[in-house]
Amino acid sequence: MKLSVVEQAPVVEGLTPADSLRHSIELARLADRLGYERFWVAEHHAEIFTAVPAPEILVARIAAETSGIRVGSGGVLLSLYSPLKVAEVFRTLHALYPGRIDLGIGRANRVRPPVFAALRDDGASREPSPDDLWRRLAELRGYLAPDGERPFPVSPELPGGPDLWLLGASVSSAQAAARLGLPYAYAHFIAPAATREALDVYRSAFVPGPDAAAPRPILSVVVCCAETDAEAERVYATHRLFHRRMSQGDVRPLPPADLAVAEMDRPGPDPLAEESFEWPRYVVGSPDRVRDQLTKMADATGAEELGVVSMIHDQGDRLRSYRLLAEAFDLTPRT
Repeated sequence: MKLSVVEQAPVVEGLTPADSLRHSIELARLADRLGYERFWVAEHHAEIFTAVPAPEILVARIAAETSGIRVGSGGVLLSLYSPLKVAEVFRTLHALYPGRIDLGIGRANRVRPPVFAALRDDGASREPSPDDLWRRLAELRGYLAPDGERPFPVSPELPGGPDLWLLGASVSSAQAAARLGLPYAYAHFIAPAATREALDVYRSAFVPGPDAAAPRPILSVVVCCAETDAEAERVYATHRLFHRRMSQGDVRPLPPADLAVAEMDRPGPDPLAEESFEWPRYVVGSPDRVRDQLTKMADATGAEELGVVSMIHDQGDRLRSYRLLAEAFDLTPRT
């Protein structure tokens, strides 16, 4: 089983967004040494709890700080940008770090309307339709393909290019990835109710293409791993309190675990505890418990790789979670 990192660069109480970016780089170095397959940087706009509105900048820095791990976007919100500009940025990254760059593409349907309008140059306040994304994606593929049809050179012109992935959290996105013959990463932590169906559809309807000869599914899951179940639950309280606050319209950086434990002991909503899905939205526990749960999910969905998201307040706890997970899955360290 391959493991990868999906990094959201969480901003935590008591530290700055600049600290979050430095923590992301530190995590990438560790993931490279531990044998993780890839390190993807998510894109979020106008959110105070994450620090990366421009993943391509952090991708460039992380690629320079690592040696073997693949690095990329998880993903670029293509509806907000010119496909040509995205192609040029990631072809440049490929020129600097050949064979190591991934270009994950996602929808911008979770961007708030005023933010969406501010980022677009046409004043649109929301993604016009999924067809708009597929049109932009077709244009992007033309700019990236070695033999793509384009009316002008796309620099830098050189062999190869970034690996293109489609990211999603719905059955319709899985259908699109299958139809287009693209590798696909499903965000279980966003839409756990549709995980099995989406990946079943992706594998059964897949049409081979220039980007993938066979289905290449990644299952992205939030994981909190510690030496014991009790310690993992303590660290995970950060996430529970974050969701409680968010359900009440109180969006803040991630709180420290001990504060979260104390607050979650008080009466109030616990949105995560009230959920019921085939598999939990977040996987929490000791290394053995986490490995067993993730293995069951991967076996049931046909996922060949797990993309691990971590929203943990303390950087030491976060690094430990990824280290324990690597040991539990017997990853081969890079020398």
